[in-house]
Amino acid sequence: MLELKNVTKSYNGRRVLDIPSLCLERGEVIGLFGENGAGKTTMMKSILGLISFGGEITLDGEKIGRKNIEKLSFATSEHSFFPGLSIRGHREFYEDYFPTFNKKRFDALAEFFALPLDKKIRHFSQGQKNQFEVIASLSQGADYILMDEPFAGNDIFNREDFYKVLSGILEPNETIFLSTHLIKEVENFISRAVILQKGKVASDIPTSRLDDMGESLVGHIKKTCGYEPYRVSLTLDKLSGKDGE
Repeated sequence: MLELKNVTKSYNGRRVLDIPSLCLERGEVIGLFGENGAGKTTMMKSILGLISFGGEITLDGEKIGRKNIEKLSFATSEHSFFPGLSIRGHREFYEDYFPTFNKKRFDALAEFFALPLDKKIRHFSQGQKNQFEVIASLSQGADYILMDEPFAGNDIFNREDFYKVLSGILEPNETIFLSTHLIKEVENFISRAVILQKGKVASDIPTSRLDDMGESLVGHIKKTCGYEPYRVSLTLDKLSGKDGE
């Protein structure tokens, strides 16, 4: 279990993350949602130890460090690969470095995305780089796979097919923690939704419960975040001068 206790983060005196308690169990597919600046990336980087934070984050009761960091992987549009290496070169590196590296999955996903094995990744398109980032995170052999907007630059056909492939390859002990604005695309893929608002968990709900309530994921997120449906018409009225009539 991955557990956050009293996790806080501030920038220039402003609190951007305030999580009293959050538990991520193995075998879940969890969506992380919220407006821009809600704290989603900050939460993920805190879990991975990429930034300092207050409080405690543990994996199976132990602080995350050199002994257990290989149980976590990260796919981000900021990228964490070696641009001078090819996909084949990365595969050789991962085989040497990660004892639980899944070569079969790596090769199958590279073929799925039709990525050239011997081309240096620095010469890939942005979408191809993001595809490889996802491949690497899923093949490392981690129990917890964190993804922060991993599908940027990918067309809808690749994304839709990838969700289907991903649903079919995940092992019972693997957890996906996915931050994305593509809400409608993932609502049938995730099993749980965590919604951040101003750095705090505003909602944490299984998608099955939303189904029982007859509520869509998009509708629940809008309600939780206090979305104002009339702000578009109000702005248009102001621009047209109607608000003064």
